[in-house]
Amino acid sequence: MLHTVAVPLIDEFAPFEFGVLCEVFGIDRTEDGVPRFDFRVCSAEPGRPVRTSVGTTMTTQYGFDALEQADLVGVPAYLIRDEYPAELMEALRAAHARGAQLLTVCSGAFALGAAGLLDHRPCTTHWRHADEFAARFPAAKLDRDVLYVDDGDIITSAGTAAGIDAALHLVRREIGSEAVTAIARRMVVPPQRDGGQRQFIVQPVPEHCADSLDPLLAWLSERLDGEHSVADLARRAHMSERTFARRFVSETGTTPHRWLSAQRVLHARRLLEQTPMSVEEIARACGFQTAAMLRHHFRRAVGVSPADYRRSFAPR
Repeated sequence: MLHTVAVPLIDEFAPFEFGVLCEVFGIDRTEDGVPRFDFRVCSAEPGRPVRTSVGTTMTTQYGFDALEQADLVGVPAYLIRDEYPAELMEALRAAHARGAQLLTVCSGAFALGAAGLLDHRPCTTHWRHADEFAARFPAAKLDRDVLYVDDGDIITSAGTAAGIDAALHLVRREIGSEAVTAIARRMVVPPQRDGGQRQFIVQPVPEHCADSLDPLLAWLSERLDGEHSVADLARRAHMSERTFARRFVSETGTTPHRWLSAQRVLHARRLLEQTPMSVEEIARACGFQTAAMLRHHFRRAVGVSPADYRRSFAPR
């Protein structure tokens, strides 16, 4: 469970990526049913101004020793540099060795790489920095094309929006879908983007807004229990199958099959948390047809069985 979240700042940190961590973990949303986090922003010298990358400064209340009690250390984007402060490197290594979870946003992955914490581990960073990252940290298993990588106690993410996705994914994993839905609703962001979606899409918005697939996606979200072939969806969108498949990837970053599977697993998580329905009933309600098929997709996406997930997140 996440109780204490620490965010270490160094000179030339990016305020927008820092704001992602503040927005998800630093705001009191207990009135929405979200547990309050003990959010601690820290630096090497509390009270000394820390420079941002846009010419402003910020002072902190806590020192890097705050990482010693943190359940989660959120690393925002920093200016990429040849050497990172030794105090930061030591604090990150100590927090990881103690068992804290680490979450990076954008170029924050370079700090973990410099600390040696990404050696032989899957990870990602912003696509513009991928070549430099791979050259500097050849032992890291860099995935250039995903929004975020969940490797258990370390989650790395791409650009700013992907950092939101990764942070919400972590909240969902540790606290449950209801908390994520509440946070995402307040932030007015989608709570369901999967980490395996592509981070860089050449044409993210269709040329003609009237051709957007948003109405179709909304229609699908209300009918996850049905059978939906690509041919059927293409006809509904008034497109050829080839055009539909290409447009779907352009707008969502993934294929129709993977999108549907991710939405069905997300719906199953909500039903496991919020209803007494059996696994068989949930499988049918989500479009998996059989409990065995639900278990297969659920374990692959979430890492645990539906029964174990319910024991962890359903109200007692």
